[in-house]
Amino acid sequence: MQTISFIGGGRISKILIQAFKNADTLLNKIIVFDVNDDILSSLKKKYPNVITTDKLEDVFDTDILFLAVHPPVAVETIEKIKGNIAEDTVLISFVPKITIEKTVSLLGGFSNVSRMNPSASTIVNKGVNPIAFYKDFDESKKNEIIKLLAPLGYMPEISDSKIEAYAVVSAMGHTYFNFQLKKLHELGVKFGMTEKEAADAISNMLWGTTETLFNSDLSYPEVVDLVPVKPMAEVEDVISGYYDQYLNGIFNKIKP
Repeated sequence: MQTISFIGGGRISKILIQAFKNADTLLNKIIVFDVNDDILSSLKKKYPNVITTDKLEDVFDTDILFLAVHPPVAVETIEKIKGNIAEDTVLISFVPKITIEKTVSLLGGFSNVSRMNPSASTIVNKGVNPIAFYKDFDESKKNEIIKLLAPLGYMPEISDSKIEAYAVVSAMGHTYFNFQLKKLHELGVKFGMTEKEAADAISNMLWGTTETLFNSDLSYPEVVDLVPVKPMAEVEDVISGYYDQYLNGIFNKIKP
C-alpha cells in the first residue's frame, strides 16, 4: 500500500483518483495539494477520503508524486520541490513541453522521473496512458509503477519524445469525435432505436471500425469499399483539411 500525492487538484488529478477508486486500488492515502481553495473543497466533497492541503510540504513525504500543473508554472513548481522529496520518491509528470531530461536537470539530477499523458477515458479505466521513464530510473520502482497504473487502461511504454504526439492523437482525440458520436446517437434514437440500443450499436461499431481499419490486412481502399453507401463522402476532404490545419497547429504549440 503506497501513498500517492498530487501537485495540482485539477481535471487530470480527478480523473486518476476516480480511476483508482473504480479499480479498488489499495492505497495508504491520497494527498492533493492546490493553491485554489475551491478546487480543494470540491475535491474533498466528491472524495471524502482524499487528504487536501494548501501546503506544498505536505506532499513531500510520499511514494509517488504526480506533477499535475500547467506548463507556465511547472518550472517554478519543480524548483520548489527540488531537494525536498525523498530519494525513493517517484515523480510522474503530466506536464507537456517540459521533457524528462529538463525535469531531471531542474531537480539537480534526481533520477526517478517519468512522464505520462493520461486521457479522459482513464476515468472509466479505458484510458490511453503512454508513459516514459528516465534512462536511470530505478528498475524495481518502474515495475511497481506499471503494476499500479495498469488497471487505468492501455499504457504503452514509449520514448519521452513521443509524449506530445500521443497528447494530440489520443489525449485530445476524444474531442474530435464526441460531438459526432453524440449526434449519431441522437439520430439513432430519432430513427427508432432506444438510447441503449443506439449507444451499444455505436460503441460496437467503433470497435469494429478500428479493428477492420488496422487489423484486417486490407488496404485502405479495400476497407472503404466494404461499405457501398458513403453519405459523408462529399465532406471528407474538408474534414481532413481541418485535421491538418488544427492538429499541426496544436502539436507545434505544445512540442518541447
